Amino acid sequence: MHFSPKIKSNYTPKRLAVKLNSKGEQFVVQGHPWVFSNNVFKINEDAKSGDLAIIFGKNKNRVIGLGLYDANSPIRIKMLHSSIEQVEINADFFQKKIEEAFSKRRPLLKTNTTSYRLLFGENDGFPGLIADVYASVLVVKIYSEIWLPYLEVIIPCLQQTSKAETVVIRLSRTLEQSKSHQLKNGDVVYGTFENEVVHFIEHGVNFSANVIKGHKTGYFLDHRANRKQVGVWSKGKTVLDVFSYAGGFSVHALYNGAKEVTSLDISKQALEIALQNGKLNTYIGTHKTIAGDAFETLKTLIKNKINYDVVVIDPPSFAKQSSEIELAKKKYAQLAKLGEKLTAKKGLLVLASCSSRIVSQVFFDINSQALSSSNRDYQIALKTGHDIDHPVSFPEGAYLKCGYYQFLE
Repeated sequence: MHFSPKIKSNYTPKRLAVKLNSKGEQFVVQGHPWVFSNNVFKINEDAKSGDLAIIFGKNKNRVIGLGLYDANSPIRIKMLHSSIEQVEINADFFQKKIEEAFSKRRPLLKTNTTSYRLLFGENDGFPGLIADVYASVLVVKIYSEIWLPYLEVIIPCLQQTSKAETVVIRLSRTLEQSKSHQLKNGDVVYGTFENEVVHFIEHGVNFSANVIKGHKTGYFLDHRANRKQVGVWSKGKTVLDVFSYAGGFSVHALYNGAKEVTSLDISKQALEIALQNGKLNTYIGTHKTIAGDAFETLKTLIKNKINYDVVVIDPPSFAKQSSEIELAKKKYAQLAKLGEKLTAKKGLLVLASCSSRIVSQVFFDINSQALSSSNRDYQIALKTGHDIDHPVSFPEGAYLKCGYYQFLE
């Protein structure tokens, strides 16, 4: 097995003795994966990113958890293990965690699906690390320098578990600028890669992802179950897919016999990919595209009295920081109102949010208020959260919510 020497770190992590204030200690005892800098009471002065933080409780100086120290983040310690049970952080520890994560995905892999998220960051015990599998290609996205000294151990474990023939590394913007490693965004660190584009299957539907240059790891796997559901409910219908990106909802709708599908996105390049993804499958409907700002385009469609049997609105995150929450709420309300006006009689409106700062109940309340002001009778056909390969192990880990609103008139 030949892994690139680039995954080998020059830094050997130290062990740090850490004491927290009572609030920080409470977080650790409750199993929360984050310890903020203002909760750190005492720590070695020469601490560096990737060092192993051994957290001692106030009582009797016993160890209550282990984490990785992050010098560059307000989340100063990212937890690996919260328990008084003694463990060693080594290859066996990571292998066991990866196998546990993989076993949670097994039911999904029994369906006709060859793409899945193998590691979902904190929720699988790997804060700041994502691993997605597209057929025989494993894409590991790193968001924090804390993982650099451990990649040499973790990447072979991930490759063996996923049986990937190729491993690609993707880096967050911060890591791209870091001088602590030799990696480049899109580096192939195991196997070979003829083409940047990988073909994979999602519930029987063919898709492609550019794993070197595409957003995140190349595609958004989290909406898989919703795409399948929208597909099932699109047979013989006209469909509008707003913020369509690579056409996930559009392609499932076409595959399931939609009469006409319109993909709307601001990126012409994304719409090209959506058309190509459609053509990887056999369908008889029409696939149209509109390149433009969603809010403005929706208003124009309404003005032109155009409507659709199924309208899907799945915007990018509107609240990346807490200062954006109020504006995000207004945008979601606006999209719900525009969506309602575009949904035909007895049509279906699907509204989604991936903003973790807008909690599920708030999002559904915004939609209900916006739709109630339309005076159209509707019922909530379905509310969904994360698919099986995006497990949630702490409150902030939950970000995806989706509501299906069926109009009765």
